[in-house]
Amino acid sequence: MQNSYLSRRTVIKAGGTAGLAAILAASGAGHASAATFAPLGSSPAQDGPKVFDLGPAIVQFSLMSGQLVGNTLYIGSRNVEPARIVALDVATGLVVAQTELATGHSVQTLTADAEGRTLYAGMLQKSSGPQANVYSWDLRDLGKPATGFGTIGDRDVRDISVAPDGTVFAVGGGSASAPALWEFDAAAGKFVSRGIPEPGATLARAVAATNDTVFFGAGSTLNGGGNASRACLFAYNRATGQFTRVTPRELETDPSIRELAIFGNQLIVGTAASTEQSKMAALELDNVSSYRVATSVGITAKAFARIGDVVYFANEIGLLQYNLTTNAVTPVSFKGPELGEIWGVDALDGKVIVTSAYGFVAAIDPLAGSCTVTDLAAAGAPVQAQTAMGMAAGGGYVYVGGNGSIARHSMTGEPVTYLRAPGEAKDAIMVGNTLYAGMYSGQGIWKYNPDDGLPITQAAAFPKAQNRPLDVTWDSTNGLVLVGAQSDTEAGGSLWSHDPATGASRHFINPIDNTQLLRAVVAQDGVAYLGGGGPQIPDGGTIVAFDPLAGTELWRIAPQDSGTAALAIQGHNLYALSRKGTITVIDVRTRLPIHQASIKNLSYGFGAMVTNNGVVYGVSDTNVFRFDPFNFAVETVLADTKGGWYSGSHLTNDEAGNIYSLRGRNLVRIEVPGRPAVAVEVTARPVGRNTQIQVEVSNTEAVPVDVDLTTAFGSRKFTGIEPGTSAFHRFTVHSAALPAGEVTVRANAVMAGEAVSSTKVVGYTASV
Repeated sequence: MQNSYLSRRTVIKAGGTAGLAAILAASGAGHASAATFAPLGSSPAQDGPKVFDLGPAIVQFSLMSGQLVGNTLYIGSRNVEPARIVALDVATGLVVAQTELATGHSVQTLTADAEGRTLYAGMLQKSSGPQANVYSWDLRDLGKPATGFGTIGDRDVRDISVAPDGTVFAVGGGSASAPALWEFDAAAGKFVSRGIPEPGATLARAVAATNDTVFFGAGSTLNGGGNASRACLFAYNRATGQFTRVTPRELETDPSIRELAIFGNQLIVGTAASTEQSKMAALELDNVSSYRVATSVGITAKAFARIGDVVYFANEIGLLQYNLTTNAVTPVSFKGPELGEIWGVDALDGKVIVTSAYGFVAAIDPLAGSCTVTDLAAAGAPVQAQTAMGMAAGGGYVYVGGNGSIARHSMTGEPVTYLRAPGEAKDAIMVGNTLYAGMYSGQGIWKYNPDDGLPITQAAAFPKAQNRPLDVTWDSTNGLVLVGAQSDTEAGGSLWSHDPATGASRHFINPIDNTQLLRAVVAQDGVAYLGGGGPQIPDGGTIVAFDPLAGTELWRIAPQDSGTAALAIQGHNLYALSRKGTITVIDVRTRLPIHQASIKNLSYGFGAMVTNNGVVYGVSDTNVFRFDPFNFAVETVLADTKGGWYSGSHLTNDEAGNIYSLRGRNLVRIEVPGRPAVAVEVTARPVGRNTQIQVEVSNTEAVPVDVDLTTAFGSRKFTGIEPGTSAFHRFTVHSAALPAGEVTVRANAVMAGEAVSSTKVVGYTASV
C-alpha cells in the first residue's frame, strides 16, 4: 500500500455524517474526547518516534446473523469481543435482552427449536480447541446467560439445524480435514461426527434436518480451485447412517451450496457462485430427484423466508424473491434504504424482516413496497470496538475499514464519522484527497472525496470471481490505482487497474500463475511489482515485474521461502517480506538480492509495509518496525501492539510523514524522524522594536545536507552543511509583538547513492 499526495495537507471541515455518528457521539464511543485527543503534530518527530493514542479505530454494532422467534429478533455480533446476542422486540423496536458468549469472535449462525424454547448459536473462532463453539440460550428466561452447549470438531460453525424431534445438527470448516456432519448425541452429551461425505470440500455452509434425513450442503467458498470440490448436496439417512449425493446437476458448476431450508414438503437450496449467477432450487422431499431450478441475480443466495408461494432471500447487496409458482427470481422493490450485506431474512405478519450489516433491521411490506427501519444502536444494541481491516490517511483524515462501514477520523479532533459501504474495505489508499478502497466480496474499487459532498460510490467493477482485494497501491507514473486480489473459489488471483482521470479500468487474471494470489503490489517508474502467495503460509512467493499498461510480464524471480506478506520499494531497492518472516531486498536494476535476513521475531504471517520519507516501515500483528535504508538493519518502532486486525495487519502514512496503525483495537499515530535527520531549534525573541525568529539547524547525519527554511516572513537556503555542524539564521519581523507560528525545514541529501529528503514543521510561541 502506497499513498499519493497531490497537494499539501489541508484541514477539511467535516461534511455530512453517515451511519452511526450521532449514536456514537451520544454514547461517548468511537472518538477521543476533546481533553484527550492529540491533534496532528509537527512531524517528523525530532528525537525519535512518539506515539499518540487516537481512541478506538472503528466502533459499531457489527452483526453476522439474525433469527426471528415469535415476535423477537435475535441478532448475533461480528468481530467484537466478547461476542454477544441481542434480543430485539420487533413491535417496540427496542432491545429487551442480551447475552455474552465466552468464546469466539463472531456469531455466524442462529437457529431455534420448533417450540421456540431454545436458541442455538454457532461461533467463528481463531483456533480450534476444547472450548465450546455451539451455545444455547433458554428463551423462556432471557435473564439467564447463554451457556456452552457443545463443540464440533471443525473450528468454525457455519450452520445449525434442529430437527423436529429436537436433535441438533451442525456443519462448518476451518480445520485441516474436510468438513463433517455433526450430530449432538444427547446420551453422550457431546457432538459426534456422522462422517465426511465429500473429501474435496473445504467448507460446509448449510444443513437442514427432518426426523428422517439431514441435508448437508458444502463446496469450496474459501480455498477453492485445484482439487477442491464444487457445490455438493448430500442426504444423510438417520436410520442407516448413509450419505447419498443428491446435487441437482444445474448447481454443480457453482463453487458451493450456500443455504438450505425446509418449507413444508420442499427443500429450498441456494448456491454461492463465482463466474456465473447463483441458483435457487426447490426439491420435493419425498423425491429429491424431482426439482426445479431458477437462475438468481448476483453470486449469493442465502437467508430464506417464505410467505405463501414466494421465498424471500438475500444476495450480496439486496433482497430478492423466488416465486415457486413461476420458478422465477426477481428483485423486491420497496421505498427504503440500501440494505447492503444481509445476515437474516424472516417473515412476520406478511412482512419481510431483514437484518442488515449496516446495523439496522428493515421491515418490508413486499406488496405495498413500504419499509420501516429500526437502527440497532439507537434501539439499545451495544456499540463496541471491532477488529479493523484496511486503512489510509491523507487530506485531513484517517480512514479505517470494518464490516459494512469505514470510520473517518479527523486529524483535527472532530468527531469520528462513518461511511456506509457494502462489504469490507480490505485495503485502501489516498490519491490527493480521494480515498480508493478495495471492497470484499467482489465489490471492486470504491471512492470517496469529502470535498465533493457525494457519498462513497463504486469507481470500478471487476469479475465477481476475483472477489478478495488484498493490497492497494498508487502507480504515480501511469496515474493508476492498482489492486492485488485473490479468487476464493477459483484459486489464483488478479491485478486490477483503475484510472481516476478517465474512469477506465482493466484486470489481468493470474499474472503470476494459475495458483498464486496477489498478496502484495507496489509500483515505481511505471512498473508494478507483484508478490504471490496462497491460502497457507508456505504457498507461493514468486515476485513478478509487470507492465500494467501493456498487461505483460517483464521479469520474475524465484519464490521466497514462503508466500509474500508485503512489498515496498525505496529507490531501486524492492523490499519483500515473506510470511515466514524473511526480509529480502532486491536491486531491481540487476534483479538480484542484495540483502536477506530473518525478522520472524518481529513479523510472522500476515504483514504490511510502506515507504515513508525514504524509510520502509513494516507492521505485523505484534510490532511496528522499520529498516535502515542503507544497511537494512531492522529496528522496532512500537512493540507489543497486539493489533486488533481481522484479516491481516496494516499501516499507512500521511503527507506529513506520520505513521498510523493499531495498538489493540485503538488507532495510533506514530510521529517518526525522517532522513536526512537534522535537529532544529526555533525561538522568537524581541530585539528593540522588532522581533527575531532564530532558527538553528544541526546536521546529525554522516554526509553533507542542504536545508531550506520557510516562514511567513521569508525563506533561507543553506547548501552543504557538513556533518556535526550547524547553520543559523535570523528572520527579522518589524513588529514588537509576534503571534505563534511555524517554520518549515526541508532537508536534502544524497545517501548511499540515493537522493532523500525530509520535512519538519517546527512551531514557536508568541512573542509579546
